[in-house]
Amino acid sequence: MSGGQVSEYLEKTEYKMSKLFPGIFAMAIIVVASNILVQFFIGNWLTWGAFTYPFAFLITDLINRMYGSADARRVVFFGFVVGIVCSLIGTQINLEIAPDFMAPAVTLRIAIGSATAFLCAQLLDVAIFDRLRHGTWWSAPLVSTLIGSTLDTILFFFISFSFMMTSLLGSDHNIDFFNETVMGPLGFEQTRWIATAMVDWFVKVSIALIALIPFRMIIISYHARNN
Repeated sequence: MSGGQVSEYLEKTEYKMSKLFPGIFAMAIIVVASNILVQFFIGNWLTWGAFTYPFAFLITDLINRMYGSADARRVVFFGFVVGIVCSLIGTQINLEIAPDFMAPAVTLRIAIGSATAFLCAQLLDVAIFDRLRHGTWWSAPLVSTLIGSTLDTILFFFISFSFMMTSLLGSDHNIDFFNETVMGPLGFEQTRWIATAMVDWFVKVSIALIALIPFRMIIISYHARNN
């Protein structure tokens, strides 16, 4: 490769990274914030993390629609790396989770569960979106987000909170609480992490429907600027 070709390649790489940086930065912020907020409840079943994490799918789908599946995967991988590094740093920072109770901002199990669920669900989202991209405008973002959110919810809550993973990943202050048998939101007894996961999934689905509005508006604006 000649000097001119190297220079051209570096310029293209720099341009692509500057183009994708907002998505990468937003993705990392969402992952870290959600890992912290999932430990804080609204009422008995809903956590604050349920309101932040679904926007990761919105970012992935926007990048996929505007720049293609290859760039969407780049954003996922960069967001994954940055997010997990920040989450691991969070395991070393203590917050007051409850009155007179200090605990890590992000537990190690939540960091592992989040990273695993994020990578699997987001890559599945990218693949499904790409398969449906030539259908009606709403089908790709809606279907990919619904399926991706379902996989994400199952993996995250199972890895982060279930007793079954304790022998592999150890225990922390969340485990006893999330494995209590309680009267669930549907009126029958459930393990708390399963009940919380169900409500979390319902909120994700609701936000996925609402997120179609900004998705459509941003894509229309993008095409107007670039046509």
